[in-house]
Amino acid sequence: MANTTKLAKEERKKAKRASRKKRKAENPLKPRDYARGSKKPKVKKLARGQAKR
Repeated sequence: MANTTKLAKEERKKAKRASRKKRKAENPLKPRDYARGSKKPKVKKLARGQAKR
């Protein structure tokens, strides 16, 4: 990304947003091959302790 220190705040925001959009278009993330949250550790309610009481 180009140096944006010399730009005004609004111009800087536009430049950064454009560069983010460009980067996203160039290398998109591959789709997941597992369900969201399925790898999270499952915690029994009793093990949470005071939080649920």
